[in-house]
Amino acid sequence: MELLFIQSQEHPKLPIAELKAVIECENIEGTLDIITEGLVILRDISDENLEKYYKLFVRRLGYTHEVHEVISKFKYESLEEEILKVNWQEYIKDNFAVRLKRFSSDIDTVGCEREVGSLILSNVNDTDIKVKLENPNSLVRLVAYQDNIFLAIERFKLNKKHFEEIKPHKRPFFYPGSMSPKLARCMVNLSRVCEGDLVLDPFCGTGGILIEAGLIGCKVAGSDVNWKMKNGTAINLEYCGIENYRTFNVDVRELKMYEKVDSVVTDPPYGISTSTGDIDGDEIFNEFFHSIYSNMKDDAFLCMASPHYVDLQPMIDEVGFQLMEQYHIKMHRSLTRVISVIKKKD
Repeated sequence: MELLFIQSQEHPKLPIAELKAVIECENIEGTLDIITEGLVILRDISDENLEKYYKLFVRRLGYTHEVHEVISKFKYESLEEEILKVNWQEYIKDNFAVRLKRFSSDIDTVGCEREVGSLILSNVNDTDIKVKLENPNSLVRLVAYQDNIFLAIERFKLNKKHFEEIKPHKRPFFYPGSMSPKLARCMVNLSRVCEGDLVLDPFCGTGGILIEAGLIGCKVAGSDVNWKMKNGTAINLEYCGIENYRTFNVDVRELKMYEKVDSVVTDPPYGISTSTGDIDGDEIFNEFFHSIYSNMKDDAFLCMASPHYVDLQPMIDEVGFQLMEQYHIKMHRSLTRVISVIKKKD
């Protein structure tokens, strides 16, 4: 069995890195095949694991738009033959729509969708099955890559609306400069946590990172030197229905967690000395690394954002962390945000 992923192309590396991290931490068995940027197949999934894996992916992933169960793969010239082979009553409930996504292909989108829809209707015995273009019960997904066609069915739908509905300015407590929900979810996933793990954000701000961790089933803890942020985080967490949380008004240098955490995911302030008490510049990061180390379990991951002009490597080496991955996001002409995945050495 195979799953097909249609991923965001807004960053060349983060979507696949996030997917690989989820596969790793959830101990998912399969073979990852990157067809092209934005199109990935997970092959060799056992029948008994398919539904479990499928549900995990749609619950967790941020930079993936769609996940589908692959029915077959063939050349475009064999389209009619392959569509007519399928027992569509196994896949379609009441009504359906056909959608084509192209990668490096000049196949006529509308014409192909209409042809496949007609072929399916001609091949089903149930006369109650209809085409429904808006909000269909079943989505037949065709993906064209060059002259290859992947035929797939959507079993479980990602809640893509979440990342629009929970944008920082739509939450009860808002403060400018908050991270996007999609990037926050990706960073949580890059930290290799699973449901029930404890995630800490020691610069919690308005709680965006903790919201995303809580929504995938993690326990969350946040601290901030600014009491308004600490309170605002609690307000936003409760607004999102997250109950398993604790928040603290404390300077990160004085943070002593009630238990060691499974991961740290954070976006430390930089260039704003009032946000960290009495330190600014590179020293914020240096103090942070020293303080957070003892609060993490052995082999725990830290995923953090930083500006491109701060060299984290000497600080990481000094404290006893190991830099595993880095990704660069161009913000504007003078600033690139660097997402670093760091592991605590045991």
